[in-house]
Amino acid sequence: MMNTRRVFLSLLVAAGMVLSVGMDDRANAATAQDLDNDSSQALNKLYSTNPTAKAIGSKARAILIFPNIVKAGLVFGGAYGEGELLKNGHVVGYYNSVTGSWGLQAGAQSYGYVVFLMSKKAVNYLDKSAGLEIGVGPTVVVVDEGAAKNLSTSTLKDDAYAFIFNQQGLMAGVSIEGSKISKIKR
Repeated sequence: MMNTRRVFLSLLVAAGMVLSVGMDDRANAATAQDLDNDSSQALNKLYSTNPTAKAIGSKARAILIFPNIVKAGLVFGGAYGEGELLKNGHVVGYYNSVTGSWGLQAGAQSYGYVVFLMSKKAVNYLDKSAGLEIGVGPTVVVVDEGAAKNLSTSTLKDDAYAFIFNQQGLMAGVSIEGSKISKIKR
């Protein structure tokens, strides 16, 4: 009983520390130049490690890049990060990604993700709604290593494809389902 209580309190403290760091980062939000640099580095790293992502990126109408999402939870959890939208290789807007969750979860992690918007419908939805929610609106396929092996530019049929990368931390798994992506000013 005492060990369970000690583990629970340790996880609670760790989650609180990560959440406070995440909130502090939000208070000291990145400048547009910081986001541009971080997003460029993240996309280049994804392309260098995942040829499928690079091939899909060359066919995308627009690319949402979130280089660093911080997630923490202990039963209730949350994730936050900022990124940008590229069209024709140029930054056309800045966005944040916010997720709330509850359930059997404990820990903290960071990761990045890129969403390749393949159809005019997906790009228009993002523009008209001032954001999107993963799992609502255009079809977004989260591509893992197994799916990437069976995916090529000739088999693309969905509105958007998301790649998650740079997972670090002590939380099992990562999901972007339910993430709300909203336009922000920089």
